[in-house]
Amino acid sequence: MNFKNSTAEKTTITRNTVEMEEQTSNIYESIVMVSKRSNQLSVELKEELTQKLQEFASTTDNLEEIFENREQIEISRFYERLPKPVAMAMQEWLEDKVYWRNPEDK
Repeated sequence: MNFKNSTAEKTTITRNTVEMEEQTSNIYESIVMVSKRSNQLSVELKEELTQKLQEFASTTDNLEEIFENREQIEISRFYERLPKPVAMAMQEWLEDKVYWRNPEDK
């Protein structure tokens, strides 16, 4: 997923529960679907950040060689400013971009 183009809110907002339960007709199922998608996004985000920060990993453990790396700081700030995975998952859910199915339904 391209996290840069996310239109999710960066702050907390009040949600309309009627909109959330339109797809499943059950608010609890909707919340479970959003939470599962949020976990997926969180894992993707963590993997991407880890890959980018691996470039700056030092192979030596010398305390004298610890220094400030501007690129590493900018990458960290970018990821801190992104919307939270829950907000991104909720935005996807409300825009019908999440595929889900209930295995009990036939």
